[in-house]
Amino acid sequence: MTQLEKYAKLLIYSGVNVQENQTLVISAPVQLHEFVNKATRFAYEKGAREVVVRWGDEKTRRMYFEYANDEVFDEANEWVINFTNHYADIDACFLFVSASDPELMKGIDQTRISRQSKAYAKDTKEAHMKRMNNRNSWCIASMPTKPWARKVFPDLSDEDALEALWQAILSATRANEEDPVKAWEEHQKNLDSKLRFLNDTKFKAFKYKNSIGTDVTVGMPENQLWFGGADLHIPKGYKFIANIPTEEVYSAPHRDHVNGKIVSSYPLNRNGVLITDFWLEFKDGLIIDFGAGENYDTLKELIENDYGSNRLGEIALVPYDSPISNQNILFYNTLFDENASCHFAIGSSYPICIQGGEDMSDEELNAQGGNTSDTHVDFMVGTSDLEIIGITKENLEIPIFQNGNFVI
Repeated sequence: MTQLEKYAKLLIYSGVNVQENQTLVISAPVQLHEFVNKATRFAYEKGAREVVVRWGDEKTRRMYFEYANDEVFDEANEWVINFTNHYADIDACFLFVSASDPELMKGIDQTRISRQSKAYAKDTKEAHMKRMNNRNSWCIASMPTKPWARKVFPDLSDEDALEALWQAILSATRANEEDPVKAWEEHQKNLDSKLRFLNDTKFKAFKYKNSIGTDVTVGMPENQLWFGGADLHIPKGYKFIANIPTEEVYSAPHRDHVNGKIVSSYPLNRNGVLITDFWLEFKDGLIIDFGAGENYDTLKELIENDYGSNRLGEIALVPYDSPISNQNILFYNTLFDENASCHFAIGSSYPICIQGGEDMSDEELNAQGGNTSDTHVDFMVGTSDLEIIGITKENLEIPIFQNGNFVI
């Protein structure tokens, strides 16, 4: 079996974990047709009822945001809404495969992108929440492209850079193992040991501190739940992996109990625009001040996107000593960079991280300490000297991270 086939099989068997007689929806750029063909074959081999492919193209997407009439960005196409809602309603599983240029949207008016996201958010919210609540299985993965490879490996030729990025992706996703599916089963056992400790202890807060300026206390909901690696499809009980790769264990911080300063340790790629050297200051959960070395306006647009985008929605613990971090590569891709580093997310919480949250209204979820928003954007804070102290209900302080790694 080729490496491409191993990767495709991993995404189908362990990622979305297609079930017998289930529809699979694949979203991918047209240049990945060979990979999509292999994934489709594995899906049918596993028993899929039907494989539906929604093709895209980044260059035409950029031209759309650059040249289309301004009013279209406040409109939502009916066929897209119907497509999204229909397949969510019939319990399809969703595989999103990107092949991105990190600077694709450089120079594009970010308000156009934000306006279009808002235009679709209302009419596809139910479908979006089904994925957030694990009522549809889904998986996000990436494939290398020359523009992306040139950004990551600027000193190599196009061909050598593309090969280097491909090998880095295979290593990060464990797809270079003899049996990637088995390798992920072993990885899950390690994550499970951390999850048991965190779910049993239910810390009321975590204190973060490092040498680049992060000094923050993050409160936690009383009825928090921690997850990591494989998720559980709630109605049917089978496992799937929403992000490949993933090294994190994650939960929902309390929306009103974050105080202090968080400094990013990696740039954030936001719609093809790199936000660098940024920081956020919190008081009672709310971002009260922020700054950035580059693309401050893009950061501002993100924070001011809606009613919940000015608060944290996710806390994720990732050891600095991980298969991704150890490659010492800045991927300029959140899917990979977030799994090289502890991170937070601005915006919505995963409702499943609050006990019973998947059945709560937005108002009920917020009352329990979760956060609701139309956006969810991860950003990295982990460093080699990051220290995290967990504070128990009895005010005992227990080291969780020292020198960037777990000590539990």
